[in-house]
Amino acid sequence: MSAIEQLPLVRIERVSKEYRMGGETMKALNEVSLTVERGDFVAIIGPSGSGKSTLMNMIGCLDTPTSGNYWLDGDEVSRMKDNRLAEIRNRKIGFIFQSFNLLPKLNAMENVELPLIYRGMSGKERRERAIEALRKVGLEERMRHRPSELSGGQQQRVAIARALAGQPPILLGDEPTGALDTKTSKEVMQLMKGLNREGHTIILITHDPEVASEAKRIVRISDGRIVEGGGAA
Repeated sequence: MSAIEQLPLVRIERVSKEYRMGGETMKALNEVSLTVERGDFVAIIGPSGSGKSTLMNMIGCLDTPTSGNYWLDGDEVSRMKDNRLAEIRNRKIGFIFQSFNLLPKLNAMENVELPLIYRGMSGKERRERAIEALRKVGLEERMRHRPSELSGGQQQRVAIARALAGQPPILLGDEPTGALDTKTSKEVMQLMKGLNREGHTIILITHDPEVASEAKRIVRISDGRIVEGGGAA
C-alpha cells in the first residue's frame, strides 16, 4: 500500500464557509471536521438549511472554504484554483444527482461516455468503460435507450453508471433517491450497498433517515456544525 493509500480519502479540518448577504455575513459551515476512510459508506444527514448542501459542494470540489483545510486523496484542494478543481472533480469524484441530469437526446451508453470525452479518452476505451459500468448496474440490455424510454429507477442507474465509468475514488450522491418511489429507492440503495461491498467509497447527502440507515456510518449536521459521526468509524 502506498503512503497516499494509507491516508484518509477525505480529511476536512475546521472548515468554515461564509456568505455575504445584504451586508450581513451568514456562516453556512462553522469549523466542520470530517474524516472518510477508503471503502467507507457515509450518509450525511440534516434538515433543510443545516449546511449539508454546502458541505457536499465542499467535498465535491464545487466550492472552496472561507477558512480551514481539505485534503482529498492526498491532495490539499482547499486552496486550488478553479481549473485545477475542475480537473480533480472529473477524475476523483463521481456525482449522482437527485434529478439524474441525463441528456435527453443521448442514449444510456452515450450519457455514460460523456464525462470520459472530457478526459480525452479514445472512443474504444470509452465504450468499453460505459458497457462495463452499465453491466454493473444491471442495464446492459437498455444501453441504446434514451432517458424518456427508461423508468426513474433505470435513469438513476444510468446516472450511477456514469459516475462509475470514470473509476473515481469517491461516489458522491446528492439525495440520489429523492425523485424515486419507496420501492425503487430501496432498489437503488441495495445497488449502492453492493457497490460499496465491491470497494467503492460512497458519500450520500440526504434528509431521509431511512436512506441514511442503509449506510455504514451516519454523520449528522445541524446549524453548520457536525453534531455526530465526524470521525472515521
